[in-house]
Amino acid sequence: MDATAESLAAQGWHQRKLPGFAGLIGPLWVRKEAEAWAYGLLATSDHLNPAGVVHGGLLTALLDHGLSAIAWQAMDRRACVTVQLDTHFLAAAEAGQFLEVRGNVMRATSSLVFMRGELSVAGNVVATGAAVCKLVGAATSRTPADNVATS
Repeated sequence: MDATAESLAAQGWHQRKLPGFAGLIGPLWVRKEAEAWAYGLLATSDHLNPAGVVHGGLLTALLDHGLSAIAWQAMDRRACVTVQLDTHFLAAAEAGQFLEVRGNVMRATSSLVFMRGELSVAGNVVATGAAVCKLVGAATSRTPADNVATS
């Protein structure tokens, strides 16, 4: 069954409006789960490749955004940039499916955060990723719930 904005909201997901590239691929969704945040995207026909499945570049971009945001939150909201991202595609995703990213910090130093995560659809892993993020900024007071769409 295809996901809808209404069904996602009923499950506790909140739509985010973001500037720049992340705003172009979205809208993105966010949900607080226990001690971490999950990030998602409702795949549309705009996200498909010529083979008719969600483009691997979109899956990689969503993993990158989600893992970076999880690192940002875990490191007291210090801005970070991805310096390495390894992605492994395990299955295809289709238009109408809701893509979810969850991850965790494997190790952190004073300047680097080592991340691991999964991108899934309805509990089935579509891609995995391992990232190294470089901390580049001071802590901020913003949370992932900031910029939640009010429409």
